[in-house]
Amino acid sequence: MSRKPSDIPPEIDLPDDMDLAEAGDEGVEEGDSGVELDFEADATPLRLKAGVEVIQKALRTLPNVPGVYRMIDDTGAVLYVGKAKSLKKRVANYARGVGHTSRIARMIAETASMEFVTTETETEALLLEANYIKQLKPRFNVLLRDDKSFPYILIASDHIAPQLTKHRGARNRQGYYFGPFANVWAVSRTVTALQRAFLLRTCTDSFFQNRTRPCLLYQIKRCAGPCTNEVDAPGYARLVAEARDFLSGKSQAVKARLGEAMQEASDALEFEAAARLRDRLAALSAIAASQDINPQTVDEADVFALHEDAGQFCIQIFFFRNYQNWGNRSYFPRADRSIPAAEVLAQFVAQFYDDKPPPKLVLLSHEPEESELLADALSVHAGHRVEMSVPKRGEKRNLVDHAASNAKEALARKLADTASQKQLLGALAQAFDLPKVPRRVEVYDNSHIMGTNAVGGMVVAGENGFSKPHYRTFNIQSQEITPGDDYGMMREVLSRRFARLMKESDADEPPVTPDADQPEAADTMPAWPDLVLIDGGKGQLEAARVVLDELGITKVPLVGVAKGPDRDAGRETFFIPGRAPFKLPPRDPALYFVQRLRDEAHRFAIGTHRARRKKDLTKSPLDEIPGIGPTRKRALLLHFGTAKAIARASLDDLAKTPGVNQATARAVYDFFLSGGK
Repeated sequence: MSRKPSDIPPEIDLPDDMDLAEAGDEGVEEGDSGVELDFEADATPLRLKAGVEVIQKALRTLPNVPGVYRMIDDTGAVLYVGKAKSLKKRVANYARGVGHTSRIARMIAETASMEFVTTETETEALLLEANYIKQLKPRFNVLLRDDKSFPYILIASDHIAPQLTKHRGARNRQGYYFGPFANVWAVSRTVTALQRAFLLRTCTDSFFQNRTRPCLLYQIKRCAGPCTNEVDAPGYARLVAEARDFLSGKSQAVKARLGEAMQEASDALEFEAAARLRDRLAALSAIAASQDINPQTVDEADVFALHEDAGQFCIQIFFFRNYQNWGNRSYFPRADRSIPAAEVLAQFVAQFYDDKPPPKLVLLSHEPEESELLADALSVHAGHRVEMSVPKRGEKRNLVDHAASNAKEALARKLADTASQKQLLGALAQAFDLPKVPRRVEVYDNSHIMGTNAVGGMVVAGENGFSKPHYRTFNIQSQEITPGDDYGMMREVLSRRFARLMKESDADEPPVTPDADQPEAADTMPAWPDLVLIDGGKGQLEAARVVLDELGITKVPLVGVAKGPDRDAGRETFFIPGRAPFKLPPRDPALYFVQRLRDEAHRFAIGTHRARRKKDLTKSPLDEIPGIGPTRKRALLLHFGTAKAIARASLDDLAKTPGVNQATARAVYDFFLSGGK
């Protein structure tokens, strides 16, 4: 929307080579409805004017090229990341000072500086914008939260007998990746069916190398037995090729070949071979039958549907590969309610595919304003053409509608859970006489066996339930702690946790009201806890209190939770500094809530301890030798068989190991000669 020059505030001067009509060509920033500015406490005219002056100063030197801009506050935190076809035209929209929604006005008022990155094309700018948003998490952007990596199926190609396995994370291993799957259970179910259908090995390379007879999987007809040459190399290669074809969408062709082979075996009276092929065909049918919704005309697609209610958003994603439903997942992005639903969905999709390859087809419930640009960006990222559409009819529309209904139901469940969680937090505040309803509750517990592999665990809960991205583990490092000293372990855990928290918040002590100087959205987890629960009695609580007093922290409430007689749940005793020990009524909701929090901390600490103990049990002395990496370690183990055999080997024998040079052989020999020190 253009304005006459008389509408421009007198303190704003546009660049000499740019008039207001030109500035408007780029379009009004998202959320700009053209209404007069509604000033809020943090967007007063004085602060707004200061922010406009910062933007105006940056505007004078901006080129008319594509790029990405960042708006930064006076603490150095990034407020907003945006992309533009023309940086000059887009940033000029902010320099008007009028006609913005309250959200944009607050953002301008808090802007103390701006940074820019120019790109060759607008497509590159869009990809860079998504990358910056995921890294910097600006307050005023749409933020993708809980972005865990998806599991894939991997058929490795770095071995003479390729392995079929589950994979999550970076694709560092050579092979063929199929996915994504919505959860690891879907992957496990599919891998089990693929074992029956194609008889591919799932064992590790070291297990494969040390077999002298077939394992149990061969006996129950889930592996072809390549480790002991029960199947020759060409035959196993054919099985691998069939599995790849099936997962690549050629399932009908694979079934047809197996059907023909089964008929040929039956005609030749080779009934055992025919029965094996029959079982493989049944396993392939089970893979398709196990899916909830299998489209008939959609080979490969991701379906995104958004639903909005009560100022919150839910985006439901369904993954379809090889005409099969590979699961779905719900996301609840953080976004200002003034941002249009289509814009929220577009920004979410751009961030979602920042670290994962998009499919050939992306179906959306809302039409983004720049759908062609987004499709071009995804095509560049994927290395193949990506089609993006909002279907109006047919099976594709049915898939979108189904995803939309799931998004609506998921958001309704989340809103109900959040309301219930807020009630429980309120009950907790009342039970412990807290000054306010806590938004962040931290629970601490330790786990060890006679002092060995000692770890501390911290779990975090808030209005949205347990917040697993905020969980932390602490490996007990102090040599001065007597093994089994739970009080000493708790002191170390809390010292490290709160010393780091104070350092990260640049404060010698927490603010009177935690996060008062760091305004955040209502659903954002604060950095400082409003309540700390210690799994233990008076002694544990006193150890925690001493640590916080030494750090000068006095505004964080502490509560000790001691188990009841015979460790019975429901008979816990609570300890609070300056207050007599007390119990809660047996059916008090706050009591059940504390039990859930404590049990989660207990589960997390024990799980971490077991993982560390398992790692120590499988640790090899070779791991302690400098310069011995995975490749040389594997070469030595393949040559000698065991670490004990390596320790007994002579220097000449070590030097004869393929892939091991003289210097490495000397390092290994000297390490074991000195007793492993």
